[in-house]
Amino acid sequence: MENSELIKLSGICKAYRVGESEVRALDGVSLFIREGDFLAIMGPSGSGKSTLMNILGCLDVPDSGEYFLRGLEVSEMDEDELAEIRNREIGFVFQMFNLLPRLTVLRNVELPLIYGGANWRKRRAAAGEALERVGLGGRLHHKPTELSGGERQRVAIARALVNRPSIVLADEPTGNLDSKTGQEIMDVFSDLNRLGHTIIVVTHEKEVAHHANRIVRMKDGHLEE
Repeated sequence: MENSELIKLSGICKAYRVGESEVRALDGVSLFIREGDFLAIMGPSGSGKSTLMNILGCLDVPDSGEYFLRGLEVSEMDEDELAEIRNREIGFVFQMFNLLPRLTVLRNVELPLIYGGANWRKRRAAAGEALERVGLGGRLHHKPTELSGGERQRVAIARALVNRPSIVLADEPTGNLDSKTGQEIMDVFSDLNRLGHTIIVVTHEKEVAHHANRIVRMKDGHLEE
C-alpha cells in the first residue's frame, strides 16, 4: 500500500527585491512528498533551495501557488496559524545547532514542549525519550559546551523529535561537522526514517544526499528531479 501524501506543492513562486531588480527565488515549483519519504533537496548557492526549505517549514509564505500539508492549505494561513503548524507538525535541525548554552541538554530538548504548554512531567518524559532515541540518554544533565559537535547535533535532532512532528526538516545538518561525524549524523536520520519519520534534508553535499531515497535538484528557482 502506498504511503499517503503528506505535502503537495503546486506552482509555488517567490520573488525578492534586490536593489532595483527582482529575483525569482522560486519559479513555479511543484512537488509531492509522501509520509515516510527521505528526501534530499540539492542545488548550488542561489538555486532556491533555502527559500523552498523556508516555505516547506512554514517560516515563509509563497507569493503564489498552493501548499497543502495533510490536506490543509497552509499557503493561505496567517502567522499565528503558521506558528501552530510549525510547533505541531515540523521539527527543525539547523547547521549551527541553535542550542542555548546555559541550559542542560534535557532543558534544551524540552523547549518546544514549553512553548506548547505541556506540563513538566510530560516534558521530562518526552525529552528523555527523544534523547534515548539519538543515543544520548546518559548525557541529560550536561551543558552543550561539554559535548562534541556531533553530540550537539544529536541534541538538536532530539529537540526536533520531541513534539513527534510529521516532518523533520534539516538544513545542511552536517555543515559544521567533520566527515566521520557527519556520516554518524546521517546514520541517525536513516534510522529515524526506518522508524517511519519523514525526513527532508537540504544540502549541497552528494555524500549527504545519497542517504535519501529521493533526491530533487534545484537550479535557478526550478526543480529538476
